[in-house]
Amino acid sequence: MNALKTLNTYFWKHRVLLLWGFLFIIASNFFNIYKVQFVGKSVDEISGSGNLGFNKQVLYYVAIIVGSSLLTGLFTFMMRQTIIVSSRRIEFELKNKIYRHYQDWSLTDFKNSTIGDLMNRLSEDVVAVRMYLGPGVMYVVNLLVLLVITSIYMLRTDVQMTLWTLIPLPILSVVIYKVSSIINKKSKIMQKSQSAISTFVQDSFSGIRVVKYFAKEKYIDQKYGVKVKDYQDKALDLAKTEAYFFTIILLVIGLLNVVILLIGGQKYLAGEITVGKIADFFLYINILIWPFSMVGWVVSVNQRAAASMSRINEFLEKKSEITNHNNQTYPIRGQIEFRNVSYTYPNTGIQALSNLSFTVKPGESLAIMGKTGSGKTTIALLLARLIDPSEGAIYIDGIDLKEHNLFNYREQIGLIPQESYLFSDTIFNNIGFAVDHPTKEQVQRFAKKADVHRNIMGFKEQYETLVGERGVMLSGGQKQRICIARALIKEPEILIFDDSLSALDTETEENILQNLESDLQNCTSIIITHRESSARRADHILNLTPVDPPGIS
Repeated sequence: MNALKTLNTYFWKHRVLLLWGFLFIIASNFFNIYKVQFVGKSVDEISGSGNLGFNKQVLYYVAIIVGSSLLTGLFTFMMRQTIIVSSRRIEFELKNKIYRHYQDWSLTDFKNSTIGDLMNRLSEDVVAVRMYLGPGVMYVVNLLVLLVITSIYMLRTDVQMTLWTLIPLPILSVVIYKVSSIINKKSKIMQKSQSAISTFVQDSFSGIRVVKYFAKEKYIDQKYGVKVKDYQDKALDLAKTEAYFFTIILLVIGLLNVVILLIGGQKYLAGEITVGKIADFFLYINILIWPFSMVGWVVSVNQRAAASMSRINEFLEKKSEITNHNNQTYPIRGQIEFRNVSYTYPNTGIQALSNLSFTVKPGESLAIMGKTGSGKTTIALLLARLIDPSEGAIYIDGIDLKEHNLFNYREQIGLIPQESYLFSDTIFNNIGFAVDHPTKEQVQRFAKKADVHRNIMGFKEQYETLVGERGVMLSGGQKQRICIARALIKEPEILIFDDSLSALDTETEENILQNLESDLQNCTSIIITHRESSARRADHILNLTPVDPPGIS
């Protein structure tokens, strides 16, 4: 449970709200138990007087019971509005902290993690922690307060009956804990099966064109059926175990009621206790039974929270290799220098660049060509400082790139990646993504430069057209040109084309390069390409050859 100690700072931050919550717990439980004695008194009053009609004393007791019930409801509501609300606020702060930490990660960090694992920390892990912060804390404190108050009233009524009715409750908690542990394990197995279905369906829908090309619909349907059957079996198995949970509680309630009836009946016959006191015990035990049955569930919740918080702490303690130590704001002129730069991908051990050196002056253009695997895209990633060199250094305007203000630098560069990624949003918002508060004129001007304006105007919704997930509604060439417009709208000092004209025909490519001729003269441009037509306008051409793996000559 040591992992949960890191949440103490959140408890302290929200201490006022939590303190009020604990006071409301005491108040709600006090009035919930306080009214019980008046039920017994009402029974005794009616049985003693023999008057089944109007009874002023009984009416007085009923008023106390109704008033106490209303106060119990009010304070229970306030209890949840403080403790549960504070847990939701901590959940909000924790999710934001995790998300901000994701944004600090380098590209290598993301490559070493799966999307599902990253999402689970923000969803399942944080929810598990929130259950500990809210219900986990609330039910434990509620039980302790309820047990103390109820025990006082029960002991005042009859010590022997109190002991006989309270002793089985801890045993119930242990049994419920065991059942809850089994339910937890089976729930995880079922969730894993459900996750497998989601992954399979997502993969099938993403590759629906391939499925249809090869007429494999029946094959996919059969595989889906197997996975759904597996999920059904696990869900039914879980449902059977959950049925034991409620059966055990009902059995214990029944046995305790029999014990109260047996012992209370003997005492009544002996003249040691009244019928009203027996009725009180029935109510006391029914009030206590559910909080005690929740103990096992709470322990299970806390164990899950501890495991989830351990994963979150492990993630938050992991520092990115890309760090920023400069907060100054200044212009970038655009001089680029690589000095003996080498880079080896840590996850694969493949050396992409070896001892590479070149210089590009401000306003010049450099075309980088080479075979697949020669390290062209690695240069683009290094220039954007999404990764850092394994050896050597990159200098921008004569200053080591690591010493620059990372955010200031990235705001003044434009990168058009090899993979044309669009957000599931409108065309207007995708193009204007790179700048704050883009105007319609801005967006259209750079769409024209990217030779995509005419295509956009042909759509029914024009610039308000939704592109779909990853731009699925558009062709490859349209997506690529929108990405070009998105980079150009920044009017960057350094512009990097990472083989971003490959999906275009030569005529469209020529149109774009002509449109950008004046823009390229005002910035430093790096054009990574396979085509000689794209490279011929550059001031310099750098031809790369793949680095031979160790042991190969």
